[in-house]
Amino acid sequence: MSPLPDYRPQRLSLGFLEKEILHIIWELGSVTVKDVHECILADPKRRLTSASVTNILNRLTTKGWLACNKENRNYRWRPLVSQQEAQILQAYEQLHQFLAVGNPDVVAAFADSLDQDSVEQFEAIARAVAEA
Repeated sequence: MSPLPDYRPQRLSLGFLEKEILHIIWELGSVTVKDVHECILADPKRRLTSASVTNILNRLTTKGWLACNKENRNYRWRPLVSQQEAQILQAYEQLHQFLAVGNPDVVAAFADSLDQDSVEQFEAIARAVAEA
């Protein structure tokens, strides 16, 4: 089981385009605005200006997901959190929101709607929590 990462972005919530750009960065490792812009425009149905890409990269930096460095005359962004760490942090946040309901009857109310795979996942989680 992977531990909770030491570093955590200041804001975990991300919009659709922020998530898409973050996935591009995880794939490429380190990017310029041009790198991201070209990836998005590879889909002929997409239209996005490089200024919009810059704005989103800056927003992800402010939220604590990216670091930005100036190399020569270009800015380069790199992730501060790996894709696996992001999944762990988001699962942790969702679990806390789920548990914040506080009333076991309310939380258990949806149990009747679970399929067998979901029940097995819950049982596996319960075993892991018990072992921890």
